[in-house]
Amino acid sequence: MDNSSGVGVLDKAAAVLSALEAGPMTLAQLVAATHLARPTAHRLAVALEHHRLVARDMQGRFILGPRLGELSTAAGEDRLLAAANPVLAALRDHCQESAQLYRRQGDQRICVAAAERPTMGLRDSIPVGATLTMQAGSAAQILLAWEEPDRLHRGLQGARFTATILSGVRRRGWAQSVAEREPGVASVSAPVRGSSGRVVAAVSVSGPVERMTRQPGRLHAAAVVAAANRLTEVLRRTGE
Repeated sequence: MDNSSGVGVLDKAAAVLSALEAGPMTLAQLVAATHLARPTAHRLAVALEHHRLVARDMQGRFILGPRLGELSTAAGEDRLLAAANPVLAALRDHCQESAQLYRRQGDQRICVAAAERPTMGLRDSIPVGATLTMQAGSAAQILLAWEEPDRLHRGLQGARFTATILSGVRRRGWAQSVAEREPGVASVSAPVRGSSGRVVAAVSVSGPVERMTRQPGRLHAAAVVAAANRLTEVLRRTGE
């Protein structure tokens, strides 16, 4: 079948991206896979890297870039957000604490949906659109814990949690934090997975330590995991 669109440079760029679906490649491997001239393959890969459609791994090999994941996320975001609002409202009502949905965006995480307590405090309030650090908090732990080893290692630099903590997160399937991001605030989070099994978001409940206690997972982990699983099922049914 002829895969030509009639726009040569676009077809060649698509060939580079298609080749990288197989995994990391050196320039020589990319040339062999695409049958492009070496200067052309290099020029296209570097240009795609500039737009974050291609990246490099720790060995300097070309890999698919983070922008592709962000575009995929955006394509399924309306469906996830439509499902998230009632799920977060039910979680808030069950736990009597504020509930949020976070997505990772580069080195930060974004609150993309929330259900707040009617009588929330300033520390508890996390408005939709808020940008938070990936270096602290239970949602950050969830969004980092299942990353590839090189990204996980980079994400741990400067983080307030450790590789051992993330190992525990992967083992039990949820995370908790106490005064890790904000003094006096505790939270519990669980992963939302896309149809491929990759973690695409984190569901959280957060509130004052005096209510959440210093072991908030004992109180709320089961409910948070159940809410995250409901959203995971939505994405699996729709193939997102």
